[in-house]
Amino acid sequence: MDIKKEVEKQIEVIKRGCAELIEEKELKEKIEESLKSSKPLKIKAGFDPTAPDLHLGHTVLIQKLKQFQDLGHTVYFLIGDFTGMIGDPTGKSETRKALTKQEIEKNAQTYKNQIFKILDKDKTEVVYNSQWCGKLTAEDLIKLAASMTVARMLERDDFSKRFHSNKPISIHEFLYPLIQGYDSVALKADVELGGTDQKFNLLVGRELQKREGQRPQSVLMMPILEGLDGVNKMSKSLGNYIGITDEPNDMYGKVMSISDELMWRYYELLSDRDMKDILKMKKEVEDGSLHPKKAKEMLAFEITSRFYNEEIAKQAASYFEEMFKKKDVPENIKEIEYSCSNSEVWICQLLKEIGFVKSTSEARRMIKSNAVSLDSEKVTDESCMLTKNKEYVVKVGKKRIAKVKLV
Repeated sequence: MDIKKEVEKQIEVIKRGCAELIEEKELKEKIEESLKSSKPLKIKAGFDPTAPDLHLGHTVLIQKLKQFQDLGHTVYFLIGDFTGMIGDPTGKSETRKALTKQEIEKNAQTYKNQIFKILDKDKTEVVYNSQWCGKLTAEDLIKLAASMTVARMLERDDFSKRFHSNKPISIHEFLYPLIQGYDSVALKADVELGGTDQKFNLLVGRELQKREGQRPQSVLMMPILEGLDGVNKMSKSLGNYIGITDEPNDMYGKVMSISDELMWRYYELLSDRDMKDILKMKKEVEDGSLHPKKAKEMLAFEITSRFYNEEIAKQAASYFEEMFKKKDVPENIKEIEYSCSNSEVWICQLLKEIGFVKSTSEARRMIKSNAVSLDSEKVTDESCMLTKNKEYVVKVGKKRIAKVKLV
């Protein structure tokens, strides 16, 4: 095996969709040492079980963990049952309500049930930070707190905003990044994953490891996934989320509802497809050889299959198509029976003969301007042929619509 080439190959996979990597040179050295020693790297990502269900936004990190698994490294899925009782202050304008131990335990169990729809159970170490944090004495906490100044804590954007707007900051909130950093010390993590909003906490982990004489973890930050609105962070409270326990029909339909532009971001961050294939698809959509709806159908099918199975995903796709057609077709639609002299008829010829256009030239122009659809799907190819003994819902513009049966 060419170790240098393998390192570059792994870095290419790891950096897919990555917002920031600290430090790339360090990580390359760790991967090279791992390959030479056949000792996998310890990859850590922490999740506080503050809500019972995960959505696709959470799975951006889980997908990246899976990629590390596929590269042969050991994944530590850390459930923050201890930090969850503090509440992560990241991005919060006020102190979070603390959860009870019972609420944390209940949510943690659902996380365990859900993550293995993505991760390989045999290659995943599920750990709880109460295992080591629960053993910390008052003296240990004082020593930990002494490793960080108040001035440094106030460098955090959320703390700084609250301080300057005279909003309260509880002392226990200062402990959160220290405890998260201590998790990295306890696990001797080689790499920690987190969202871009977690940068401060992730860097604290590096600092604490240095203080303990450990090699500092590499930090890989993933972007925050936009929700269905394409603007705000995916969130249950905003109602713009796709839950991984959503019913298959809902899951498939929600993916189909995202914009064509946002689809490519979902592909990059959530799909198992190779990036070369995704870029090829994107180019085909841009040059008109692939309809964006087809590309989105493949994404919806992949995601629904992941959390259910292919058969259920096919059913969800059929259900969506039926609903999509009904939505676009008026109740009292005109019906036309068209006699075919051959087994197929040219779309432009059909539009002319049923009176929807005056000439085949006009039909071509209408197709080029995206004004023609068959069964609620835009026609982009003016050489399209329709098959005898089939029925189509034909639409030109907003008002010309009919159910055409070819006989």
